[in-house]
Amino acid sequence: MTPDLECTGLTKRFGQTTAVENVSFAVPPGSFFSILGPSGCGKTTIMRMIAGFLDPSEGDIRIKGRSVLDVPPNKRPVNMVFQHLALFPMMNIADNIGYGLRRAGLAKSEIDRKTGEALERIGLPGIGSRKVDELSGGQKQRVAIARCMVLEPDVLLLDEPLGALDLKLRERMKVELKALQAAFDTTFVYITHDQSEALVMSDNIAVMNQGRFEQMGTGRDLYYRPDTAFVAGFVGDTNRWRGRVEKEQGKSIQLRTESGMILRGATHGRALHAGDHADIFVRPEAIRIAHSKDELAHFDNLISGHVTSMLFNGAASRVLVCGAEEGDEIEVNLPQSGEFAALKKGAAVHIGWAGDQGNCFAAGAT
Repeated sequence: MTPDLECTGLTKRFGQTTAVENVSFAVPPGSFFSILGPSGCGKTTIMRMIAGFLDPSEGDIRIKGRSVLDVPPNKRPVNMVFQHLALFPMMNIADNIGYGLRRAGLAKSEIDRKTGEALERIGLPGIGSRKVDELSGGQKQRVAIARCMVLEPDVLLLDEPLGALDLKLRERMKVELKALQAAFDTTFVYITHDQSEALVMSDNIAVMNQGRFEQMGTGRDLYYRPDTAFVAGFVGDTNRWRGRVEKEQGKSIQLRTESGMILRGATHGRALHAGDHADIFVRPEAIRIAHSKDELAHFDNLISGHVTSMLFNGAASRVLVCGAEEGDEIEVNLPQSGEFAALKKGAAVHIGWAGDQGNCFAAGAT
């Protein structure tokens, strides 16, 4: 099956600075693909090259199997939704959605039909006569997407479109955007620095760092089986320790951390040997907490300590635990049973986790 979008060896230099270096990926038809990374990693530069606003220094961009390097931005079968939606306040909703259709010279009856269908698809039928400033933030977001989708692009590019929304609306729009993508059955390419947005909405995600892709895969792949230390630290919350490998035991190692803790973790095929410096990453939800040490005796890693802080967040509440002899604070999810609801700062507790829950990488590896 021909991908809707395929980039091969994509590179962009600005003078002596390389913003994007040898990036290749393919996006299947009708899928939701996200590029996730910190500010300045090059993800917007990729988006602008796909849209035609920047020319790549090297590489090719193909849409539906055809190179578009020689196609100007206004002729490419793509459209773009920006963080600042740029709706026209002097126009009503129907005129905003139909703007591109009018520019294309369609008859009024056809514009009215397509506009009405778009309003139905975004769940806002019958509001065509309303003004932009009468809409909520989420409704404006949907109108901006409808304005793009009536032009029937092969690929819709979304440049951090939820960044200007408040937290609660942003959470709701994650679900709505995924539903809209399915309703229009169009390929979405989405860039964001917010891991939650990427994990919730995407079929596949590329994690980007310093101009290159660190890893591509499903959200589950990235979260549970990161390929690099950067991905392990960037995607999801995690505890991280650095230390020296004391023992190598098949696909696992024993690590002495800089604070003196002895931890066991999994290498998942990565080459780590006794004497190497390494990092180990453990998710807060992988760690169990108990009042009695005996309850955790079956775990490879077992630490006794005390609570240094309570992090209340409803069902996602956590505690910070400091080992009795070490200075490291360890973030631990609290079980939803309520057994630890009355836990106080300074309380003695025990924590433990399985060795295969710790992802180990050579120190400094990315």
